[in-house]
Amino acid sequence: MKKLHFPSVYTILYCLIAIIAGLTWIVPAGQYQMVENELLGKLTPVAGTYLQVAATPQGLIDIILAPIQGFYDPATNQARSIDVALFVLIIGGFFGVVNKTGAIESGIYQITQRMRGKELWMIPTLMAIFALGGTIFGMSEETIPFYTLVIPIMIAARFDSITGVAVVMIGAGIGVLGSTINPFATIIASNAAQISFTDGIGLRVVMLVLGYLLCSGYVMRYAKRVRLDPRNSYVYQDKEANEAHFLHNASGENHSALNLQQKLVLMVLVITFAIMIWGVSFANWWMGEISGLFLVAAIIAGIVARLGEEQTGISFVEGAKELLGVAIIIALARGIVVIMDDGNISHTLLHYAQGLISDLPPVIFVNAIYWAEAALAFLIPSSSGLAVLSMPVMAPLADFNQVPRELVVTAFQAASGLPNLVTPTSAVVMGGIALGRVSYINWLRFIGPLIGMLMLLVMGLLSIGVLIS
Repeated sequence: MKKLHFPSVYTILYCLIAIIAGLTWIVPAGQYQMVENELLGKLTPVAGTYLQVAATPQGLIDIILAPIQGFYDPATNQARSIDVALFVLIIGGFFGVVNKTGAIESGIYQITQRMRGKELWMIPTLMAIFALGGTIFGMSEETIPFYTLVIPIMIAARFDSITGVAVVMIGAGIGVLGSTINPFATIIASNAAQISFTDGIGLRVVMLVLGYLLCSGYVMRYAKRVRLDPRNSYVYQDKEANEAHFLHNASGENHSALNLQQKLVLMVLVITFAIMIWGVSFANWWMGEISGLFLVAAIIAGIVARLGEEQTGISFVEGAKELLGVAIIIALARGIVVIMDDGNISHTLLHYAQGLISDLPPVIFVNAIYWAEAALAFLIPSSSGLAVLSMPVMAPLADFNQVPRELVVTAFQAASGLPNLVTPTSAVVMGGIALGRVSYINWLRFIGPLIGMLMLLVMGLLSIGVLIS
């Protein structure tokens, strides 16, 4: 029987670019009147001001150039995703140097030896840490370095690469879905809705806790099944290749205790991640500063390990080459949004969503808001970008439908968090599964049932929120 061949991530993304380009020939172009919001420091749409504008359908040349323009805006020379893509390459270079020292392989072996018999409990512990980052500061692109650390540990514990991807992506994702004080989702959306970000925080905490328990239990159940029988893995056909790629010689063969140089390299690694978390949380760091941090850390690791200038450079380039495909995927994902924006259909889709949910009963209205925001989040994966675009239009509708505005904000953040676990327009989703060497089809097979359960959970909590308000 001939093995089924599923399209690669690159093919899927380019097909989506072409589909969105096709929509620009069908969906009318339109714009809301935009005004400066002093609180947000951004231009936001004014409800009720939508007007159709001249169509700008995207043709073949636009489709071809979309991934290039996904890196940067040629009109303004401003970065679109080139900063994230460069960050990925530097992360690859950093781990290329660290891997050359053998420190990670020896460290993984030591961890699995100490956790023997308790490996399963690493999953909820790590997911809780990532969920904390998600709910506090919207941890998203910042998760990229952790895949390279977590996936090998999960494989060494006799789980699989999907488990490693799930621990990081779903852990941070459920934190974003249940954001409490996330400045890039909750605070921006609350400001745009003209309410305090503390309004409705109780319901969001409940959503976060219940969502975390559901997600960690789901991942643990899958990991346990894989460990009992590797054939239960959705990536079983790649088991040997993944073990060779991620573990190198971390299985214990020819392993000795960590030597002094390896301990120092691991110390550099831990300190680097700690500085990154501090910089993102307290110093307003973004991709440029974080990239610079890991570049310096790669040099320090090479010096500590006494690799020499030439070997450090070679190891850095080899590591960057490993993640070149991920950088390209990030640009492709961003190219979808470029086509939609250049085709002037983003505001039209928002206008359609507004028309569909007006004048509905309160419980149906808040759930319709959730579904409308989820559909928009599929096309606009940036939570802050979606908040600025949709909240000034959606929040006033709540007043006419007798629904508190904080429930609209909660519906928004739950919607913007959920699709970003699966949407192919998200550089984090596509980059994360690429780092785990997981096909998009296999990721959907794994996460599909969980997405359904999370949707039911969110809708139930939103409905209860309306009934008790």
